[in-house]
Amino acid sequence: MKGFFSSALARGLFWQLIGTLVGAGIVTGIRPLMGLNALDTFFFTEPAWVLGGFFGTLFFLAGSGVVSDWFKWARGIDTPDHHEDHHTGAAKYINVSLDHKVIGIQYTITALLLIGIGGLFALIFRAELAASQLQFLTSDIKLFSQNGPQLYNTLMSLHGMIMIVSILLGTAGFINYVVPLLLGAQDMAFPRLNAFSFWIAVPAAVLLLMSLFLGGFDTGWTGYPPLSARAPVGMQMFFLGVFVAGWSSILGSLNVIVTVIRMRAKGMTAWRMPILVWAAVATALIALTATQLIGLSFQLVMFQRLFGMGFFDPAKGGNPVLFQHLFWFYSHPAVYVFILPGLGVISELLPVFVRKPLFGYRWIAMSSLGIALVGFVVWAHHMYTSGMNEYLRVPFMYSTLLVAIPTGVKFFSWVATIWRGKISTPTPMLFVLGGIIVFLLGGLSGPPNATVSTDLQLQDTYWIVGHFHDTIFGGFVFPFFAAIYFWFPKATGRRMNETLGKIHFWMMTPSFFVLTLGMMYVGLLGMRRRIVDYDPALGIDAAHLVMTISAFLIALSVVIFLYNFFNSISKGEKAEGNVWNSRSPEWQVPSPMPAHNYEKPFEVIGEPYDYGLNDGGFVKFIEPAKSNKH
Repeated sequence: MKGFFSSALARGLFWQLIGTLVGAGIVTGIRPLMGLNALDTFFFTEPAWVLGGFFGTLFFLAGSGVVSDWFKWARGIDTPDHHEDHHTGAAKYINVSLDHKVIGIQYTITALLLIGIGGLFALIFRAELAASQLQFLTSDIKLFSQNGPQLYNTLMSLHGMIMIVSILLGTAGFINYVVPLLLGAQDMAFPRLNAFSFWIAVPAAVLLLMSLFLGGFDTGWTGYPPLSARAPVGMQMFFLGVFVAGWSSILGSLNVIVTVIRMRAKGMTAWRMPILVWAAVATALIALTATQLIGLSFQLVMFQRLFGMGFFDPAKGGNPVLFQHLFWFYSHPAVYVFILPGLGVISELLPVFVRKPLFGYRWIAMSSLGIALVGFVVWAHHMYTSGMNEYLRVPFMYSTLLVAIPTGVKFFSWVATIWRGKISTPTPMLFVLGGIIVFLLGGLSGPPNATVSTDLQLQDTYWIVGHFHDTIFGGFVFPFFAAIYFWFPKATGRRMNETLGKIHFWMMTPSFFVLTLGMMYVGLLGMRRRIVDYDPALGIDAAHLVMTISAFLIALSVVIFLYNFFNSISKGEKAEGNVWNSRSPEWQVPSPMPAHNYEKPFEVIGEPYDYGLNDGGFVKFIEPAKSNKH
């Protein structure tokens, strides 16, 4: 415990608190001079909380030490190119490190923590929906200045955005850990920027959670005005949290692109890169170029609330539909930021457990870039019912349906890879197969949302909720678990328990199918999304009870996973050698990886997925030249 209070994390959180008070205090001191009230419902006024949140983020970064080297450079002080980690054990992960492997694990642990928090919120409002009429979130209760239905809205809205942020951190986690190893690089191109990208996400998560205690908000995770323009102060913390988290995404993606372009091993041409690297590049291109749009849309609503600007206020010449265009121009491509790394994990792991070459390697690589490209021209299918010009509906309908082509390329490749393979099914492979099936269900439920005539009926029903959860679970959650089970031995030198892993899979998968198929079923019967109660006459009480039970079973399976994960770090079976019999370079060296990855550089001499073929392997390690000195 003593080590925690002296850690970068504890220092950062302490200084975030100080910074929040300083920023809020500045505004609070100025307001009486302008003839304005100094305090408000939540002690400070809304402008004070916003400046406090911004100052708190800056103070966190300075207090944690992640920008210390940059401050020294600004004063003309040299620092080492790469700092060695002075911390060991768990302390290494709550302090600043420049090692991409440590940063990848920090991202992953933070993602798991946020998934737990977001999942807890979901269980609370899922329990409320188990039967019609209000159960415990009634109008009589009062918590954080919110009654039951208002608290439901806040928990539902936060569930969405916290899960989205956790997915962004989760994808960054395994990309950070694995991509340099696959490339033969010693680290990411910009180690300090890499650390900064992670640590700035921590105050962002704190800001998001602060919104719950500052009156919450009732807009859903999309934050549409005019509702968001008059929501409580918590709305501003939500906006600011997402804005700050966007920096993590932008800077991290820039680092990935430079690393892939500049730091590949000898002989690793573009067509010899592991397929997960292609997926990481496609993901980074989207995040680098589109994240600014959600930051901009939220920033404009913040300014509308703070300064009375009329960007989305029709009374002042603004247009609420403009917000939706800005928001969805990022937020639909963002879906592919979530799923492209997951689909890359599926393509990466499938040949290992099928013992066959990956079918259509180049087509899969190009399909990732194709999905990234087409993803930028489909955003308005979220807006068929928004009041936008009707002539825009048809071209966006066709562009949306076009996404099925590169996605279909991946599916056909996976099926062809599996065909007549020597399949083994350890836990990672189970989650790969589960991901394929669940994502297929998400894909099949997508075209009705893309087609104008059907979407007009399905829009804002629970059908959309079911489709979205299928897409995200199949495209990210199942592959995320597969990646953890697969690379856990490489990170820790120990294996996770197979029995518990399979219990996790077989408990979560059927429960998830019941949950999402139930969502689609009640959606077709008229159940609207984002509501705390529903009409008993719909006859869907039994379906909601079954869905709630399924949700709790999913949560129980994740608890089993978390126990397995943390228990295996110290007590898991030792993993020696190439535990999965993989051709990938990181498995050709002992586990866990040394601090600087490969003691000997390697040269790529073959193809990455030629499993079952008699060849010389994928990489050859280069022996150091012998000295000629006598």
